[in-house]
Amino acid sequence: MKLRIDLLRHGETTLSHTLRGSTDDELTELGWQQMQQTIDQHTTVDDQSSIYKPWNVIFTSPLQRCFKFAEKLATALDLGLITDPHLQEMHFGDWEGISTQQIYDENPELLANFWQYPTRCTPPNAEKLIDFQQRVLTAIADVGLEMQQKNHQNALIVTHGGVIKLLKCLALQQPLDDILKMSAELGQLNCFILDSETMQLEWIENKK
Repeated sequence: MKLRIDLLRHGETTLSHTLRGSTDDELTELGWQQMQQTIDQHTTVDDQSSIYKPWNVIFTSPLQRCFKFAEKLATALDLGLITDPHLQEMHFGDWEGISTQQIYDENPELLANFWQYPTRCTPPNAEKLIDFQQRVLTAIADVGLEMQQKNHQNALIVTHGGVIKLLKCLALQQPLDDILKMSAELGQLNCFILDSETMQLEWIENKK
């Protein structure tokens, strides 16, 4: 079965200038608007005030920059909401909440190695990329199973840049070390087709 999953990255946050990873910062007003504008482009209201909903269910990371928007959207669209901690951003360890400029000033070689070889160079006390990959793939498998059980064809996942970049990297069959070269703009959609039998992903496009 071919399932459509659209991944919405959260918008700008209060700590957007840092590696916030698992740090639970809030959306700014602009961040909320970025997400809402994208959703508005994909939902329409007809003359009878009925809302066209392109999704059957919403999944979300529990971090508030994703969850609060997802919760409000699920209510507005009258859709089920499933929170999955496996959809959280990568944990950056000692780099949590610190700007890349500060990290560069203090340890430029370590930062450069991480950007170039993230599979081999892990920030101090951070989540390993291979563990992050397994966690995210577990989440996608759970999404696929839930969709099959409920006979859903289309799902929205509200999540983080790292999650989207990882899935795009896998869908495009690129080396995992290329993950940081993938794009995942704030508040934008990336759309995938998931084969529920093989768990293979196909990236469709970046929807704005």
